[in-house]
Amino acid sequence: MDTLIYYVCIPLGYLMKWCWQLVGNYGVAIILFTLATKFVLLPVSIWIQKNSILMVKIQPEVNFLKANLQGNIDAIADEQSKLFKREHYHPMLSIIPLILQIFLLLAVVFIIYHPLSYLFGFADGTINAIATHIGADISESSYQISIIEAIKNGTLTPSTQVEGVAPETLAQIISVVQGFKMNFLGVNLSTVPANVWGVYVLIPVLAGASSWVMCWTQNLSNVIQHEQGKLNQYGIMIVSVALSLYLGLFVPTGIALYWIASNLLSIAQMYLLNVAINPKKYVDYQALEQSRKALEAAKAYGKVDKKDPQYKLMKKREKQDYKAFKHIANKHIVIYSEKSGFYKYFKDIMVEMLKRSNVVIHYVTNDYNDQIFEIAKSEPRIKPYYISLKKTVLLMMLVETDVFIMTTPDLDKFYLKRSFIKKDIEYIYAPHDTMSAHMGFNEGAFDAFDTILCVGPHFVNEIRATEKAYNLPAKKLVEFGFPLLDELVEKGRKERETKVGGIKQILIAPSWQEDNLLVSCIDTLIENLYCDEYHITVRPHPEFVKRFGYQLNQIVDKYKDYDSAKLSFELDFSNNKSIYSADLLITDWSGIAAEYCFATGRPALFVNTKMKVSNQNWEKINVTPVEIKIRNELGVAVNKEDLVNVSSTVKDLFNNGEKYKQKIDEYFKTFTFNHGTAAAKGATYILNSIVEKKKNAKK
Repeated sequence: MDTLIYYVCIPLGYLMKWCWQLVGNYGVAIILFTLATKFVLLPVSIWIQKNSILMVKIQPEVNFLKANLQGNIDAIADEQSKLFKREHYHPMLSIIPLILQIFLLLAVVFIIYHPLSYLFGFADGTINAIATHIGADISESSYQISIIEAIKNGTLTPSTQVEGVAPETLAQIISVVQGFKMNFLGVNLSTVPANVWGVYVLIPVLAGASSWVMCWTQNLSNVIQHEQGKLNQYGIMIVSVALSLYLGLFVPTGIALYWIASNLLSIAQMYLLNVAINPKKYVDYQALEQSRKALEAAKAYGKVDKKDPQYKLMKKREKQDYKAFKHIANKHIVIYSEKSGFYKYFKDIMVEMLKRSNVVIHYVTNDYNDQIFEIAKSEPRIKPYYISLKKTVLLMMLVETDVFIMTTPDLDKFYLKRSFIKKDIEYIYAPHDTMSAHMGFNEGAFDAFDTILCVGPHFVNEIRATEKAYNLPAKKLVEFGFPLLDELVEKGRKERETKVGGIKQILIAPSWQEDNLLVSCIDTLIENLYCDEYHITVRPHPEFVKRFGYQLNQIVDKYKDYDSAKLSFELDFSNNKSIYSADLLITDWSGIAAEYCFATGRPALFVNTKMKVSNQNWEKINVTPVEIKIRNELGVAVNKEDLVNVSSTVKDLFNNGEKYKQKIDEYFKTFTFNHGTAAAKGATYILNSIVEKKKNAKK
């Protein structure tokens, strides 16, 4: 490092010497030198300005993908890498100014501490001999300044005999130094303030103030620093001010002068670059603000607010429940649920297990207000436990049971791991929708499960094809079904039988992922369907409401003056009446399509927005995902650009309703397993598995 700095200092020393010879004042020379380095590095500064603008320009996309993939670190990294590559953005460029500033600062420190070497070009051997003669330690940074002081105070004169130094060489050095004035505005630039104090204490104050002003203006006007969080902004400010105070107090004032000049010139350069390359011409700040709110909402989603009045009760309940769960021996069945809404996926199978055995079900939930606690009051064989997600990570690593059932995929991939204590637990995946097992989930989402309760033939085919493609061991695949869908079909058909006449009801129910109907084409849909013949109900996905509430409010506000008899927004998700009563569903890639079509016998209009893909390598499986298959089986799929003619498409679907009903009812027969008996099938498998484990344990 010292060798590198030495060679960096050679050209910079010449530059400093030129500045000094030009103005004849060391302080002004340092300021002129600082300005010159800004000009030399201007191309780099322009490069950094453009790169910073590019970063802020693509920041909305970065924020939205972080919001949509919240918690999936690997997926975020992959998508962000693709985005950077597409835009030719180089994230490491942001550290170049810091590296250059460090090198410049170190070079200036060396030059100011070693003026005889870098400013005047005297040989090191000569300088070292003089230093030894006056008793200066050449290992100290300030030994050349000590020589200058010795010459200035008369300790060294032309008549002084210095071993190894010719008299004419010494006379030349003394002549040059005597003409070298190190004072600037009454301050000796070789003085270290900490050694003298007094008026010199103003130097670190001025250095710190210059850094504070620079950071403050950059937080306001620097294209990339303005977009950083307050913690980063103030963190940089604290470090910069602290460094400036150190430079001002413990090094020669000439270095502090350079630092002050560099800070102030950086401010001027920033504003000049903002005029020459104005970020406002390239950055969509409205989109940036929306994406920031989306990211904040995504980060806040699911987190416990410590100001919540329930917080202390939750912590107390968690402590009690964790202790109780840990100390119960011989647990045969444990169910893990992320939140209250997931109970519906376990309900029917739990009822069947309780009816067919005397088993106790231990139900772990991350939701303090989970409905399971109320349900357990009337069923003593359901033991519910509130455990936060953070604590669940530990619980799962230490759990001991025969069977562990969960709807959460990606076991062993992220934070939820198989038990480290009991290696023969059977981990069973219970489905929470009817869609594909490969495109709709992360790659390898089911690899760590022992058993899969399969929705239908498509699930079996996709899992087996995945095992073949990746050479994985075969899992137990149970021909299960989807009890919730059977229940919805029964309710939907009753609703269908009671509905008579009235205007046609159109339900717009999108997914919540990127490019969903609400953000890509809701205006086109409403514009072309809003009329006396229809009532349009817009039912956003609950996740969209939670994560992008601000965006939804803008949409709702835009249509607040429309006739409510023709257009309404449904934001209460406590019942599914609008789903059953709708004559037509318009959606994108939402899983609601299968539920709606099978429950009502009515078709759906699928809009080809950006496909909802969790596994980028899904085509490796060589099986067409069911969500792609059903688009032209349960209705009609159209591209976004064709929505200008959506009215005629909708009329055609209404006119051929009976034809679609027959097709949908026929398709449903083979879509899922065990209609009406799925829960009994699943419960029987789980109970038999426990019995088998008991037999093996006795052996």
